[in-house]
Amino acid sequence: MHDVETPADYEGLIRVIHERYEDMSKSYQKIALYLTQNPNDVAVLSVSAIADRCGVHASSFVRFAQALGYHGFKDLQSLFQRRLSTAAPGFEARIKALEGDLGARADRSELGFLHDLVIRDIASLKDMLTDIPPESLVEAVNLLERADSVFLIGQLRSTPVVELLRYILTMLGKRCVLLDAAGGLTTHMARALRKTDVLIAVSFRFYANEVVNVVEEAGRQAIPIIAISDSTLSPLAKSAQVLFAVPEHEYTFSRSLAAPMCLAQALTVALASRLQNNSVDPRIPTVTGQ
Repeated sequence: MHDVETPADYEGLIRVIHERYEDMSKSYQKIALYLTQNPNDVAVLSVSAIADRCGVHASSFVRFAQALGYHGFKDLQSLFQRRLSTAAPGFEARIKALEGDLGARADRSELGFLHDLVIRDIASLKDMLTDIPPESLVEAVNLLERADSVFLIGQLRSTPVVELLRYILTMLGKRCVLLDAAGGLTTHMARALRKTDVLIAVSFRFYANEVVNVVEEAGRQAIPIIAISDSTLSPLAKSAQVLFAVPEHEYTFSRSLAAPMCLAQALTVALASRLQNNSVDPRIPTVTGQ
């Protein structure tokens, strides 16, 4: 990494990480991603425990800190500890509290797997209430309300999120274009985007190349972009006018879409309240509704 002034607080550190992220080595990028997604855990865990969770050797964390001008990792960690004194409970703390309320898992049965997923989903949903800036929600709904057309792109695991958005937006009477991969026409369809439209892009690690390419091209064309991703270091972040970072705390087969699906529905319900001039109980029409 380039020489930089050593950040004196958490906000300064995150700003420097964002500025230098693309120039970092792969291992340093992995460390940066973990630090930005798990600040509360970084504050309370040992460097060895953090390294185990991140999948990077502990010595790399020390070198990462030194590259930013700190004597060692403890100096960098102290910024996270000061932040924690005023921060909301972290993801792991929420899980432990929920397990206490709902009863800790005592078996490896099918019901036990359901229990684990429900606990993690509740924790992720609570995280969104404290982590998503209210002004980002307002700006996103403003963009959707003003847009001539809403273009949607999300592939692989993100597909259900954009499919839900297409359904609800269509039922609300907004013109929608789903940039799907059928026929290899995604990038060609994206050329129809205009500055009076808006692009909603959804992608999580590991990011679909086609989604990233479409977002970057739309960004160069100054198209308004609403991105739903897993980190402020996501490749979608630099092009997005509004970024919703919904962290994924475990890179496992069981990564859930509960939080991004809830966010997508919240955006459309808020839009419905504008379009219907009804802030109390906006309704989303259904295909089968009478």
